[in-house]
Amino acid sequence: MKIFNEQHEMFRQTLRSFVEKDVMPHVEEWEAAGRIPKSIWPRMGALGLLGVEYDEKYGGGGADLLTTAVLHEECARSRSGSFAMAVGVHTDMASPHLYWTGSEPLKAKYLPAICRGEKLCAIAVTEPGGGSDVAAIRTRAVREGDHYVLNGSKMFITNGALADLYFVAARVERGEVLRRHEGISMFLVERETPGFAVGRTLDKMGMRASDTAELAFQDMRVPAENLLGREGVGFYEVMRVFQRERLVAGLHAVAMSSRALEDTLAYVRERQAFGGPLSDKQVVRHKLADLATRIEAGRALTYAALLRYQAGEEAVSEISMAKLFTAEMVQKVAYECVQLHGGYGYMREYAIERFARDARLLSIGGGTSEIMKEIIAKALLA
Repeated sequence: MKIFNEQHEMFRQTLRSFVEKDVMPHVEEWEAAGRIPKSIWPRMGALGLLGVEYDEKYGGGGADLLTTAVLHEECARSRSGSFAMAVGVHTDMASPHLYWTGSEPLKAKYLPAICRGEKLCAIAVTEPGGGSDVAAIRTRAVREGDHYVLNGSKMFITNGALADLYFVAARVERGEVLRRHEGISMFLVERETPGFAVGRTLDKMGMRASDTAELAFQDMRVPAENLLGREGVGFYEVMRVFQRERLVAGLHAVAMSSRALEDTLAYVRERQAFGGPLSDKQVVRHKLADLATRIEAGRALTYAALLRYQAGEEAVSEISMAKLFTAEMVQKVAYECVQLHGGYGYMREYAIERFARDARLLSIGGGTSEIMKEIIAKALLA
């Protein structure tokens, strides 16, 4: 399914060259350290890889959504789910809150640094007891003069240990009884704000180079002008950004699976067993055919949702279907690719082992597969 033009492919070549030179040789080092060095972000900014859709007056590229799709496909091909995740959070899960709903002074102040890679972003919505239930947010914000005072905590925050700017969801208290999704507002918070603290960095199964942390806010005073959009309607903005997050997740799943299949094809051609290469064995060939078919189905579903979203359609069901299908597909690809590598697939020295661990997050993060099914079913039964 061809959706990219010549300009997109030129951007892809620039990005692929950067990933092969500046990312892939360092993946093992980053995995061991549990974080990606912040020096990578200014290098990406200098190449115009951050903020590709943002207006040029803020340092963005003024490009289209398909350019963003190329960005995420190539990052996910790096054999580092961590790198792809960190980039996705910065470009499509956190900073859109500022670009879409921030005041002009806020955008002028922060977006150029975001596009240059000088300010790393994180999105702080998930809480210890909330998970996918955004309406259950318990972090509180109380207006006091020219500030809001925030108290609460966040969990599973990607880029959480190293970010400079945090987009924080909190429930504004006014004394009246509100429905679960009402009162939630989004705030831009600088790392140096008094009362803000990064807790422990979490020890994860996969995505180990992507720093993931707990955050805590204790009487944290945030200037009122750092409110993003209108007070109390942040739930809808979170849901709006979730659409991009789920599209990015679909692109990641497909690109990661494609790379894993490429690596597995190379392995079975070289691996000798029972008098010939594994690629000559019918059971192996049929597994490969099945995986290739699943990946292409996921690609077509994701691209179709992407095009509808780019056209301005709501596309909630289609995006949820793409997220659901690709998140489950990548689990199958991970299992079979490890299996086809045999004992070597279980060894840390092979990238396929890291892929299997990284892939496991994709049916959890950005809304679990179970949540996707509920969204789809609700639309069917409406």
